[in-house]
Amino acid sequence: MPFSDYIVYVDESGDHGLLNIDPDYPVFVLAFCIFQKQTYVEQIVPEIQKLKFRFWGHDGIILHSHDIRKSKGNFNILMNEGVRNQFLPAIQSVIEGAQFTLIASLIDKEKLRVKYQNPSDPYTIALAFCMERLQFFLKDNSQGNQEVHVLVESRGKIEDNELELAFRRIKDGTPYVESMPNLNIVFMDKKHNSAGLQFADLVAHPIGRHHIKPAQPNLAYKTIETKFRRSTSGNIRGYGLKTFP
Repeated sequence: MPFSDYIVYVDESGDHGLLNIDPDYPVFVLAFCIFQKQTYVEQIVPEIQKLKFRFWGHDGIILHSHDIRKSKGNFNILMNEGVRNQFLPAIQSVIEGAQFTLIASLIDKEKLRVKYQNPSDPYTIALAFCMERLQFFLKDNSQGNQEVHVLVESRGKIEDNELELAFRRIKDGTPYVESMPNLNIVFMDKKHNSAGLQFADLVAHPIGRHHIKPAQPNLAYKTIETKFRRSTSGNIRGYGLKTFP
């Protein structure tokens, strides 16, 4: 099977556990960022590198949404208001100018727990929704019979094994999509400093925050919203963003 013209990077926002749900962030979001490989190499990676060189003088920094919001670790430079006022618009500009397609799934964990007596794992539910829509996207772009690599951050041997098993079960087919032999999961350590994984990390959290407080101004989400996969009539819901239940 030939390699696809596309590459997919995945990250999540929130905890997928159902026992102790955080009342401030009771959702789990899984985001698939789909890039054309040529665009990724020629545009995405250079823009991320330029951003890092501009603010740190080197590219050893790993962009992490949580640390940016909290000004932690390498992002303590953002405690300086002047630097922060330059950095946030700069990173917003990188995302706004990037050419990619976003597919995401949001699981409202409290509603899931109330609606189902024995609910499935939110990560597995979200993964199935995203894989189905990814396959639809690939078929729409004549890539359904080409090998597509789906890159996720390694979380440890046990967690990776569980995720790979869930991925392969979904890959065998769902009630809505036939088998997806063209999809292959690849685990990558965060230390590899992947621009794609960092990109996925940056887009996941604003989706969850917008769902929780839709009336609250959310510039990051406004930008991200333009990247969602859409229906021919422009609908996002069910096409680029699946909310469940």
